[in-house]
Amino acid sequence: MTTERTPAGGRRPGLREQKKRATREALTLAALRLALERGLDNVRVEDIAAEVQVTTRTFNNYFSTKYEALVARHVDRTRQAAEALRARPADEPLWEAIDHAVLSPLTEAGRAHESPAPEVLDGIRLIAGEPALQAEALKATLAADGEFAAAVAERTGTDPDRDMFPRLVAGSVATAIHVATDQWLRADPPVPLIPLLRQALRQFAAGLPAPSADSPR
Repeated sequence: MTTERTPAGGRRPGLREQKKRATREALTLAALRLALERGLDNVRVEDIAAEVQVTTRTFNNYFSTKYEALVARHVDRTRQAAEALRARPADEPLWEAIDHAVLSPLTEAGRAHESPAPEVLDGIRLIAGEPALQAEALKATLAADGEFAAAVAERTGTDPDRDMFPRLVAGSVATAIHVATDQWLRADPPVPLIPLLRQALRQFAAGLPAPSADSPR
């Protein structure tokens, strides 16, 4: 399979990989849509597969449970961020590279200046409110964070198994995403997510200094 360079310096996936990603995304969106319409307990794997017009065997090629499908978007974005970090210029400062890498999945999706759509908010709240989904999200997030830590380790010449640094960075990034997303969900009126993410990441990059009295809230 051949690949092409993207303008950002990463590798664009080949046609087969693009189709696989599109199917995975379609299954995730179908699972979320059906869960919101019917309630999570009333959605079966067969229903999700039928919604995308694929077999349950195809569904099982991507996900082992409906819960895994429902939390996949966040996990996939973390993995995409790890890929993007590996593609950043070697001489770029670490936190500048992380800023670009973490925001790239959202900017590529054309969401740089969007406020949250109601269905997006409903989907995130569904995950936040279901214990079974919370457990799946935690398990999947830990795996994705491990991939991000590996990308940090490659960039910094550290060992993710022996050195704390890459895991501390990955944990900081995960915390920044969590806090910014929570702020985004509670904002009234709604605001775009990317400026909040950028602000959170830059506070970590600055060493998380205590805010001054005139700092923006």
